[in-house]
Parts: sequence; structure tokens; C-alpha cells
Amino acid sequence: MSKQNIIQSLRGMKDILDNDSKLFTYFCENAAKIARNYGFEYIETPILEETALFKRSVGESSDIVNKEMYQFIDKGENDVCLRPEGTAGVVRSFIQNKLDRAGGVKRWYYHGPMFRYERPQKGRLREFHQFGAEVFGVNSVYEDANIIMMLKDILEFFGISYKLQLNSLGCKECMPPYKENLIAHLNSFKSELCEDCNKRIETNPIRVLDCKVEKCQSLLINAPKITNNLCNSCDTDFEKLKEILDFNNISYEVDSNLVRGLDYYSKTAFEFVSDEIGAQSAIAGGGRYDRLVEFLGGRETPGIGFAIGIERLLELVKMKESKEDIYYIGALSQNTLNQVTKLCNIKRKTNQTFMEYTPRSFAKHFKLAEKSNANIVVLVGEDELKDGTVYMKNIDTKEETKIKLEDF
Repeated sequence: MSKQNIIQSLRGMKDILDNDSKLFTYFCENAAKIARNYGFEYIETPILEETALFKRSVGESSDIVNKEMYQFIDKGENDVCLRPEGTAGVVRSFIQNKLDRAGGVKRWYYHGPMFRYERPQKGRLREFHQFGAEVFGVNSVYEDANIIMMLKDILEFFGISYKLQLNSLGCKECMPPYKENLIAHLNSFKSELCEDCNKRIETNPIRVLDCKVEKCQSLLINAPKITNNLCNSCDTDFEKLKEILDFNNISYEVDSNLVRGLDYYSKTAFEFVSDEIGAQSAIAGGGRYDRLVEFLGGRETPGIGFAIGIERLLELVKMKESKEDIYYIGALSQNTLNQVTKLCNIKRKTNQTFMEYTPRSFAKHFKLAEKSNANIVVLVGEDELKDGTVYMKNIDTKEETKIKLEDF
């Protein structure tokens, strides 16, 4: 086949294999275990959703909706898209299954692919994966601290260094007057701001604070801060959150420019940033969205969540050494293959086990075992078959022994 006929993966979409595959599954399995320790259960939502879900949740004025969604009309004339993020689908499921009416608390975690049509760059792909968590039905600031601590535990488990940045976005009482003050301030030097900032003044003014253009940042130094304009309730909650984090020896810095641009976000917003992937950038983030369920047609229900971009973290993930033995089981002759199959079936109930189907010499089996990262080699030859034993060697300790089949 000529080279030009070989089909390649689409730009910005990557296979996950070899060492990346090991890191990926290691991350998902252990992050999920930590989430379950915090009382979260797994939820799986569809990759394909109605476009309207994201227009209403992410916001029609956002870059995600305007520029980055994989959107199309399907054969049934439905306007659909590949999900660009995970929260909206979880909220849709919460409402669709009438859980907003049932009362009580729901804590869910998820992981899976998300899609955005943006220019691929280091750490960013058009198909990427997120690990996230969402909580519904709890309006206590202790839950805010709980979810921050869970995310902290996940990052620390994998040996990832970070800084926690914190802000309060106020509520529907204190945000509107703050927004008016901010717009008035921004209009006083509107002509000096970048084009994107000028658009945001009309559509999403607090997002101006998040602009990465250096000139805009210098102009925004004296902009009014939401933390100075909080109502009593929001101010009390924010101070309580800081008190809980202090009590648990969790360091943080208040970043008054840390924002979320949509009206249903309220109170706590947080990001974990790292300088281990180039310039200091967010590796995980989240916040409280007490009005999102209502925005999507459900009963008003408090909510809070976070998301982690998995690919951005993989190069930082430090795998902890597994203490579990990995077995390699092979045959020294054709006649012993059935016995090897039986031994593998026994051992796979408790340990990861590799089986070699081709009879080989001692030396060849040990080379293959090394490639499999196995530390226990089990071999069966004619002598072992005759006397009902197996040969076993622990590569780590160099201990060799023959054991009876019934003791295996």
C-alpha cells in the first residue's frame, strides 16, 4: 500500500497506548477510588447531546459555543454536538431523571472524552479527557471545602505540585450591582482594551477580568473587586471557607480575577494551577453553580463541581510502585500447555497474570517475563507435569522453588 493511502488519525485526536495507556488507566482508577472514598458514585452520560444543552449551560456568547463545538444536524434533523465539557450532561441527567424533585443529595464522578474544535497545542487536543465530580442538593460551605479537599487528595496522590487559587463570585443579590460598577469602570478606558474585552463588556463583563493580554491586565489593576462587594451572606461563607481550609492546613491564595462568566455561577470558584507544564496554568478547576439546574428547566438546586484535564496531567503523574505480584506463566513443552492454562485461570482471580502460549526455553521465558514487567515466573515442564508440581522464581528476591499444584 502506498504511503498516501494510509489513513491517519484526525488532527488533534490521539491514540492512547503503551506507557500513556498505563498512566491513563492508573490515573482514572485511582482518582475514582479517592472519589468513592468521599462518597461519590460513578455516572456515565452520552457523548452526543442536543446543542441547546450547551448553548443554555455554557452560554451562547462563550468561545466554546461560538467557535469550538463539533456541531451538526443528524439524519433525524436534530441539532446535536459532541459534548465540550461534562457538567451540563450530568445536570441534564439529574433533571431528566426527576432527581431535582426527589430531594436528597447526589454525589457523582465521571471520566471520559470531551471535544472542542480548537487549534491543537501542547497539552490541548480536539478530543481530550476529563475527570470530574458534581454534587447536588448541598448548599453548605463545608461541601465546598470537601470537594476542594478531594481534588487536593487526587493531585497529591499522583505527586503533582500545585497552588490553590480561590475567589467568591457573590450571588444574585450582590453580583448585579457589582457588575454595574465594573461596566462603568471598564467603559472609562474601553478604547484601550483589546477587541475581545470590548465584546465581553456587552455580553459577559466579568470575563474581562480573566483576559490574558498583558496590556489589559495592566489596565485592570484598579478594577473593582467582587470580594469587596459581597453581601453579608456571601462574605460570611467565603470567610468560613477560608477558615475551614486554614484549619486543615490547606494553603491557598485569593485571586480576585478568578471568574466564571455565567449568571448561574455563584460564591465559591477555585483553580489548582501548576508551573510544571510550562507557564503557570490551570490543571483543574471548579466552583459552585447554584442556579444551573434552574437554568436548564429543573427545580432550583444547589450544585458544585470540578473538572481535571487528564492529558495535561499525564506527564506529571508519578506512578506509585505496585506491591502486587505480577505473574508470568509458561510451558516448557507442548504437553504442558493445558496445565499452564489451568494455572493462569487460578492465578487471574487474584493477580495480574501473563500467559505464554508457545513452549520455550528457560532463558527465553525469563526474557519475555521481563518485558511483561512480571516479577513471579511460573514454568511447567515434563518433570513438573509428572510429579504434580510447578517451578516458581521470584525475580525480585531471586528465590527459586518447586511447589505442589494444590499449594499454588
